[in-house]
This record gives sequence, C-alpha cells and structure tokens, in this order.
Amino acid sequence: MATKADALRRLIGKGIVVAPGVFSPSVAKLAEKAGFRALYFSGAGFSNLLALPDLGITTLTEVAQATRQITSQVSVPLIVDADTGFGEALNVARTVREMEAAGAAAIHIEDQVLPKRCGHLEGKELVDVDEMIKKIVSGKEAGGKDLLIIARTDARTVEGLDAAIERAVDYSKAGADMIFPEALESPEEFREFRRKVELPLMANMTEFGRTPYMSAKDFEELGYDVVIFPVTAFRAMMKAVKETFAQLKAEGTQKMMLESLMSRKEFYDLIGYYRYEEEDARALRTAKRIRRKGR
Repeated sequence: MATKADALRRLIGKGIVVAPGVFSPSVAKLAEKAGFRALYFSGAGFSNLLALPDLGITTLTEVAQATRQITSQVSVPLIVDADTGFGEALNVARTVREMEAAGAAAIHIEDQVLPKRCGHLEGKELVDVDEMIKKIVSGKEAGGKDLLIIARTDARTVEGLDAAIERAVDYSKAGADMIFPEALESPEEFREFRRKVELPLMANMTEFGRTPYMSAKDFEELGYDVVIFPVTAFRAMMKAVKETFAQLKAEGTQKMMLESLMSRKEFYDLIGYYRYEEEDARALRTAKRIRRKGR
C-alpha cells in the first residue's frame, strides 16, 4: 500500500517541489487548494503560534498531535520539522514511529545542541558528527521506508561551508534520505553543495535570514529537489491580524474591512461544512427508519 513517503519520493526528481510552511489544518487546506504538491510543518511557525520562541521548547506530543490534525485534512505529503529529534538516538526512534503514525511523509532532524536556534541566527552549537550519525541510524532502523529522514546541518554558520559539506556526506553514508543545508549564503554555496553531495537536497527560503532571496526556479536550476518557505504565511497572517486589530480599535467597526475578510461561505467551502450537515441529516433519516421498523 502506497504511503505518504512514497508520494513524496515520486515527486522528487520531477521538478522542484515547493512546500509552503503551514501551522494549522485550515492553513494546510488553503495551501493544498492553491495547488502545492507538498507542505511543510514549520517548527518556528508552530512554536510562534503558541507564542513560544523557536528554541526546541515544543514537545514530541504537541508536534505529533498537530501533525495528525493536519494530515487528517489534506492528501498531499507533509514534511515535518522535528528539531533535534526531541532528544537522543532512542528518542529519535520514537519520534519516527510517532510521526509515521501521525501521517507525516518525512521529518528533518538537525545537528544542533539544545536549546537549538533558528538556523539563521547566531549562537548555534553543533553536536559531534558521531552523535548525529547515531540519530540518523536510529531513525532509519525505526522507520524503514515509511518515513523519509532528512538530515539538516547547521554547520555552515558555525564551522564553514567545507565542514557543512563534509557533515552532509557523512550523514548521507549513515542512511539519510535527503540533506538539508541550512543558512547557506549565496547561490555559489548552494551550487557547491549540490556538486559535492549526491543525495536529494532541500533548501530553506526564509525571510530576513542569511540566504539571499531566490525563487523556486533558481533553486531548481541549481539542482535542488525541495524548497520550503517555512514562515511566510505565518508572518503574513500575523501582520494582517495586527493591522485588523488596529483598525478595529480605531474605528469601532469592521465594515470597512469586509472586502479583505474571507467570507463565511468561502471558509465553509474550504472545510466542507455542508458535508457535515448532510451527514447529520442522513444519520437522522436512518434513525427515523430504524425507529419506524421497531414499532
């Protein structure tokens, strides 16, 4: 039986896979409706939604539950940010099993020391290569072929590009399915990484970071397989909400904002509201028939 991991594997190699960051089921449904073939569950987006910093504070239980809520509402593969794997190698094995059960297609784990940092900030520390390899091996043994393991390295900012490439090669040998070089600083660096690493590669096109703004087509031409836009939607949402509240406070009415709001019908269509009403009515009709037969 085909899995979400199989679906993601089929996408890789057939043009760049653009995976926007989503952080709730409704947002995921909007992304799927927009035509994206894969989605990305952003650890930063999720922790920030909870008004928490992206420091690895969220738990496996919270992330697995949120993942399950999203995958229950969309059909496209979901790549999940699993931070450092929520612990050591044994924890990574459990993380893989939980994420498989939650319906994820892939997770990425990173080689940072806790508390981890956003990949584009200062102050990151790395675990030893052997420790990261142990995590990858543990994850692969726990997951088999039902979940892709993406190994993220943050070494570019800490140890330099050559060290990041060397780590990526080691992680490839350990059995990682894809490599995620974080916070590269130029197209030339992305090209060099592609030249020296054979596995599929994932790029991060975040805002306000170290990576210059590049398009999905740019990454495709550099030979990358997946590009994520992790918190673009979250940042757009937060700015829109901020401006909405400011206007509502100033005017005391939402009348002037109606054109910028999603209508009730639009949202109901998105979530399939009327299908629930139909199911309820059908159950009521069946209940009445059963009662009549019993008389």
